[in-house]
Amino acid sequence: MSAISRSREKWVLLFPAILVLSLITVLPFLQTVWTSFTDAEITAREQQVNWIGLENYIWALTDPDFLEALGRTMYFTVVSVGLEGVLGIAVALLLNQKFRGRWFLRVIIILPWAVPTIVNAVAWRLIYHPDYGALNSLLLQLGFIDSYTSWLGDPDRGLNMVILADVWKNFPLVAYIALAAMQTIPGDLLKAAAIEGAGAWKRFRSITLPWIIGPMLVVLILRTIEAFRVFDIIYVMTRGGPSDGTKTASFYVYQEYFSYLRSGSGASYAVVVAGISAVLILAYYAGIRRDQRGA
Repeated sequence: MSAISRSREKWVLLFPAILVLSLITVLPFLQTVWTSFTDAEITAREQQVNWIGLENYIWALTDPDFLEALGRTMYFTVVSVGLEGVLGIAVALLLNQKFRGRWFLRVIIILPWAVPTIVNAVAWRLIYHPDYGALNSLLLQLGFIDSYTSWLGDPDRGLNMVILADVWKNFPLVAYIALAAMQTIPGDLLKAAAIEGAGAWKRFRSITLPWIIGPMLVVLILRTIEAFRVFDIIYVMTRGGPSDGTKTASFYVYQEYFSYLRSGSGASYAVVVAGISAVLILAYYAGIRRDQRGA
């Protein structure tokens, strides 16, 4: 079979997948982009939709509330993904050691990630409850606080509490990817470094970290995308409150669409969020390519 025939065969085999992806992703996205240039509203089945050009985008990029929501989303993404990366690598280093009961710890450490996000959010909302939450009870018994605290009732503290719940849910995924990468490091390489006098930190910095950086970048790309479009855990735990202290960009889009019924401006907000997500993906992709060239 010639190279041209093999190439045609590949495209024939890929065509069904490309068609399905186009129907469920590309077409709805193009519809959203078109809607973002109109004044469409979800007020009636039949309405006259007017083309208004960049008016929605100008409003979105100058809307102080939306810009604040974007800032909170960036903060949520950076802190959440950063903590998951550090905690995941630390746990992977622990699980990569030989000790009694290691297999049991490897099993239970994945449980938070296996729990559905909604269930995780409800559980943490109960843990944070100001009257009978487990966190207040524990800290009160340990003497760290003098009275029960409303952890989700403070606009400055609420977002950090949600981040803690999100990190608890997702760090096991990072830990398992890091652990899988660590398992491929040749043992002789680490032993040789130890014999030459390299300490634990130097072995990690010079051997382990460069070895796992590729898989870690991939999982961090996925986590960054998920964190930047965070919605479900916010919806369940705080509804964007208090005082919009936890309102993220995706929650802002949701309100614009389904609370205020402004589908045109809501679409423009959604496209802006998608555009920023694409920039983050390209930045990570550039990092992966640079890592591959270095390797």
